Amino acid sequence: MGKTATDLKDIPFEQALKELEAIVRKLEGGTGDLEASIADYVRGTELKAFCQQKLDSARLKVETIMKTADGEMATKPFDAK
Repeated sequence: MGKTATDLKDIPFEQALKELEAIVRKLEGGTGDLEASIADYVRGTELKAFCQQKLDSARLKVETIMKTADGEMATKPFDAK
């Protein structure tokens, strides 16, 4: 992989998720040597945190607009239920 945490700001969420999935498959397969597996694990934890932050941010942006009793517009947090 050879990438650092600093490059995460430059990649789209989908690319980070694909890279994370590839790392998980590789680690589950147990095909790498110890040092490579450790490096992959570290990168995977960085990617997981990055993806989680992006998802949390997106969730906060998704809001429902509604009218209040006095006719004003207000926002209400998105509820997926």
